[in-house]
Amino acid sequence: MLKIKPKDTCVYDEISLGEIMLRMDPGEGRIRCARMFKAWEGGGEYNVARGLRKCFKLKTAAVTALADNDIGYLIEDFILQGGVDTQFIKWMPYDGIGRNVRNGLNFTERGFGVRGALGVSDRANSAASKLKPGDIDWEAIFGKYGARWFHTGGIFTALSETTAELALEAVICAKKYGAAVSYDFNYRPSLWNDTGGQAKIQPVIKELAKYVDVIIGNEQDFAERLGLDVKKKDTGINRSDISDYKEMSEAVTAAYPNFQVIASTLRTVKSAAVNDWSAICWANREVYTGMSFKGLEILDRVGGGDSFASGLIYGLLTGRGMQEALNYGICHGALAMTTPGDTSMAVQKEVEDLLNGAGAGVQR
Repeated sequence: MLKIKPKDTCVYDEISLGEIMLRMDPGEGRIRCARMFKAWEGGGEYNVARGLRKCFKLKTAAVTALADNDIGYLIEDFILQGGVDTQFIKWMPYDGIGRNVRNGLNFTERGFGVRGALGVSDRANSAASKLKPGDIDWEAIFGKYGARWFHTGGIFTALSETTAELALEAVICAKKYGAAVSYDFNYRPSLWNDTGGQAKIQPVIKELAKYVDVIIGNEQDFAERLGLDVKKKDTGINRSDISDYKEMSEAVTAAYPNFQVIASTLRTVKSAAVNDWSAICWANREVYTGMSFKGLEILDRVGGGDSFASGLIYGLLTGRGMQEALNYGICHGALAMTTPGDTSMAVQKEVEDLLNGAGAGVQR
């Protein structure tokens, strides 16, 4: 059973560890033809903290590193606008040209119709990728300040060998002080390949998984990333066969009995702008299926999974029960994909109205 620390025992409801990049968005055009870009901030783990703060009004903080220059200050300004606490950012000296440390950039076009979304990352030697064990005072974060929930994921742990080791250091300390821990596998083959492939980092990930309560992502990826000898089920993109999902989840939890919740988004891509959207989860030895949006019209799909995670975590943090928590995640993710940028622009009332069946009529 997932245990949540009382709110009055911690300064923070949630803390995220991850890289925060500057997203460059060409709007309706293409990266290769753009003459202007709109800037946003974003990062898989950070987006969760921002969604919990901006939409659900919880107190959150980000642990990351930025190069000490004006691009870093711009990213910090975006974080501050999102209401996420910045006191745990590690500022790394900048050498003037980014030879040794820099801030990551992520060029992302949204896609439309038969043209899918495209992301081009420019993040090598980023400040966050240089983070290593001993750089962050986890004892102060979890012992002095306290957090009810800690979140990190597969993007950050794949940045370098040292970021995987730092994430392990973090989850060990988080569990020491009773925080619930979530991990989003967010598998990116290009990141894992650059750090020596799955085999090189897998031992650290397998150790890290021993301290995780809530796993988010594709359940088949869980088995593969953790090196489990589980028969892969060809259940299609929806992974909608409940018996298959339960079998896979129970095989994973047999190896890692500390997993309390396994949650996976379900997306069928009809076009870049129209998706079917839902989610499924395993908890308490049961499979829960959530609300389903058929033909969801999408403006910008990037960050939809992160907003699902923040809605799910909000539901669990506030004791709403597994079914309702799952639906909070689905509705928050759906709303986040109707606006530009990686991060959610939704408010809690909109999430709850959608959860309760509200349509898209004009609100006056």
